[in-house]
Amino acid sequence: MRRGVRLLSASLMLIFSLSMGMTAHATRENGTENAAEAQTPEEELTPEEQARKALEDAYAIPVESNGIKNWPQGPGTYGDAAIVMEAGTGAILYAKNIDAQEYPASITKLLTTLIALENGEMDDTVTFSHDSIACIQPGDSAIGMKEGNQLTLEQGLYATLLASANEVAYAVGESVGVNAGHDYSWFLEQMNAKCRELGGENSNFVNTSGLHDPNHYTCAIDMALIGRELFKYPEFFAMAQTLNYTIMASETTEEHIFQQHHKMMMPGNKNYYEYVIGGKTGFTSDALSTLVTMTDNGDMKLICVVLRTQTGNTYSDTRNLCEYVYSNFQKVKVAGLEESKDVKKILDEEETGYVVLPQGIEFQDLKMELEPDGGTSDKATLTYTYEGNVVGSVRAKLSDEYLDEHGAKLKKISTKKEEKNEKGWTLKEKILAVCIVVSILLILLFIWMLIRRNRRRRRARRIAQRRRCRQAMEQRERNPRRNSRR
Repeated sequence: MRRGVRLLSASLMLIFSLSMGMTAHATRENGTENAAEAQTPEEELTPEEQARKALEDAYAIPVESNGIKNWPQGPGTYGDAAIVMEAGTGAILYAKNIDAQEYPASITKLLTTLIALENGEMDDTVTFSHDSIACIQPGDSAIGMKEGNQLTLEQGLYATLLASANEVAYAVGESVGVNAGHDYSWFLEQMNAKCRELGGENSNFVNTSGLHDPNHYTCAIDMALIGRELFKYPEFFAMAQTLNYTIMASETTEEHIFQQHHKMMMPGNKNYYEYVIGGKTGFTSDALSTLVTMTDNGDMKLICVVLRTQTGNTYSDTRNLCEYVYSNFQKVKVAGLEESKDVKKILDEEETGYVVLPQGIEFQDLKMELEPDGGTSDKATLTYTYEGNVVGSVRAKLSDEYLDEHGAKLKKISTKKEEKNEKGWTLKEKILAVCIVVSILLILLFIWMLIRRNRRRRRARRIAQRRRCRQAMEQRERNPRRNSRR
């Protein structure tokens, strides 16, 4: 039996050796063809070859908006993600990987500035704590502030936006938080809450500067929404467009001089673009180059975001994207074109009563969705989409026919809303609140009973102890001789 097993094993080994030999022979025979198909491992590429491959890989990432039917074909970019959003409507005109999580680097400071403008005053004091100075490492962007220095919030925001000073961004967040009765963590909470409020769903900010942290990330569309919100603050653009700024020496700080970093706003620079009115640069070795740029050609305001871009291509990509939009899209007023019997009049015709359409697509190609305000209001919001892509929304006055047909339903909806507002909570919310209150009361009652029982036990122990002491004293009094012998 054992001999048979050994013979079988030897036969299998012989067959395996022959097959390996044949495979090796075949490999040698076809060596030239296989070598041509093989790819060189990335670690064996030269630095120049690696850089070229990174550019090719980034450029090859699909542009989602190019897949929209009859949509103008946008250019490729040398970054992993990019977006162009029209500021007035929020219409997304170019989209490449816009929901992908990426590290933002210093474009984070746009959100820091937004929260500071919302919650502070320009003459508020910004104080530099130990933590604000300790947050930076050698090589990080800074202007050399020292612990105990003080600036105004206005000076701090200039340093944050222009010099991209990381210690200043920290101090701004910390001081605005303290001035509001909170702290640095509260400021970070406001950053994340604001991003969600604007519609951002794929970001998490753990610092005010953009210094690398694995849990600090964003995406192209979220940054575009933040940039769009900044159009409400003209003081932001006054700061963002400044080319040179000086913080004068004072009793609380030394003199600091710094310059604009965004080259598309520098006349005479090869990257200068006349339509740029604001923005912020960013770079870390993990994020690569990031850039947010706001433009205005006199007719259309845009927010362009490029993320994880190979160095040297952020400005050219941004310019190409903005030129693509300005050459292929136009604002179209809705008034006079909307023919729905439900609409009586388009409101705010001059300011917001428009959609943004590419050449070759007509207003009649759009799908309209009407959302009434409800109640006694005769107004509604009309949202227009093309192939599922929002191209704008306008305010409108509803027709008498629509109000006659839907008035009762709208009043019913409004009445429910008003009842909820007056009562504060729905029935379900009230039941939940009662349950919570009862639970808290039961817990407090239980704690009170434990405390009371412990007090009784301690009291009983004290009484017993006093009784034993009294008995011992009585016993000693009854036996004085025995006590004296002891």
